[in-house]
Amino acid sequence: MTEDKYSGYRQLAVATMIPIILVVAPLIGYYFGGWVDGKLGTGSVFAIIGLALGFASAAKEIYGLIKKSTGKPK
Repeated sequence: MTEDKYSGYRQLAVATMIPIILVVAPLIGYYFGGWVDGKLGTGSVFAIIGLALGFASAAKEIYGLIKKSTGKPK
C-alpha cells in the first residue's frame, strides 16, 4: 500500500531527471573536451569526442534509471 502511495512521485522524479541528464552529461563532455583541445591545440576534435561520450553516458544512465524505476530484475 505504501509503495502505491509514492509511485506517482517516483515517476515524476524520473521524468524530471531525464532531461537534466540529457543536458548536463553532454555539456560536461563538451567542455572537458574543449579544455583538452585548448591544452593540445587540436581544434575541436576532443570537444566532439567529449560530446559523443557525454551523450553515450547519458543514454546509459537513463537506461539504468528507467530499468531501476520499473522494478524489473536484472
